[in-house]
Amino acid sequence: MVNTMKKITLLGSTGSIGTQCLDVVRENKEDYEVVALTCGSRAELLSQQIEEFKPKMAVVAKEEDAVKLSKKHKDVEILWGPSGIVEAAKAENADIVVNGLMGMRGLEPTYAAIMAGKDVALANKETLVAGGEVVMKAVKEKGIKLLPVDSEHSAIFQCLEGNEGRKINKILLTASGGPFRGFTLEQLEKVTLAQALKHPNWSMGQKITIDSASMMNKGLEVIEAKWLFDIDVRKIEILVHPQSILHSAVEFEDKSVIGQMGVPDMRIPIAFAMSYPNRLPNPREGVDFFGKAANLTFEKPNPDVFKCIRFAYDSSEAGGTYPVVMNAANEVLVELFLKEKINFIDIQNNLERILDSHKACYNLTLEGILEADRLAREEAYKVALANR
Repeated sequence: MVNTMKKITLLGSTGSIGTQCLDVVRENKEDYEVVALTCGSRAELLSQQIEEFKPKMAVVAKEEDAVKLSKKHKDVEILWGPSGIVEAAKAENADIVVNGLMGMRGLEPTYAAIMAGKDVALANKETLVAGGEVVMKAVKEKGIKLLPVDSEHSAIFQCLEGNEGRKINKILLTASGGPFRGFTLEQLEKVTLAQALKHPNWSMGQKITIDSASMMNKGLEVIEAKWLFDIDVRKIEILVHPQSILHSAVEFEDKSVIGQMGVPDMRIPIAFAMSYPNRLPNPREGVDFFGKAANLTFEKPNPDVFKCIRFAYDSSEAGGTYPVVMNAANEVLVELFLKEKINFIDIQNNLERILDSHKACYNLTLEGILEADRLAREEAYKVALANR
């Protein structure tokens, strides 16, 4: 159990990670106090969360929603917009900031929290994909804990506990394979939005579900793992593991492999990051080794079909603005697919065009990363609409 009450700021409280984080808080009320909540457009749900968890600060995307919430919750400081999220991330009375935001909008608040000396539980992989060099430098300077929330990175983190300083031979990063595991390129050309949104194992937001279907999610996680664990990207091997029971593993130089298992439930890695270095009791069922976990299988991914895997490795090795551009363009292309403006296969086809024509910049600052992101989004819209 947690010995003292932790004060939490939760960025993205109405999303998939945010609502599951609040499940953990709800089940461990004596251990946590929520001091700030932020959301985008789901102001009504945020209002309900304010009623239940009584934070001192809340943030919404739009000013009109902030005005309404201020009238209803007179004792709560209500802010709005990106600057409000940054203020929440820096809130003085928080011990840890849980970042459940989706996409690049998570970068600035993460950086702000680190610079304010806050520990960060990070579910926003784009922060490290685009800003890894800048963010990890700030983590070292401030001496804060950056705790991974993604199930795979949480697994790796747990496997490394007690093995500090021991040489890693490789990281084995597991992937469910998504709904299109085993598909050919021709089959990918025919998939629908409804099919892409139907993940076989995990309950996630729309963007990450599409990334899982294209396997870009795994590419992003490869880059995230590189920064979190300071390892060469080519020492990270993807294992397609359809059962999603082994969440990842580490092979050490003596060829011993240590892995972490669990049911596919994001509340487990969320709770671990929130309670670290302790663990919380979990009231739900664990792994059934005579049921779903009786037969665990592993396959190699096919980067010639799921090209986003190759893009991620190549972009990470090229460095500079390549990962920034890859991530930004992917966000735009996924958004266009969700709006049914382009086909599923167009995500990776257009990404290939954009990355092939990119001229990288290096020695990036936070401002340089944000500018590269902005330009890449403009380019992605142009390329996607020109190649429909």
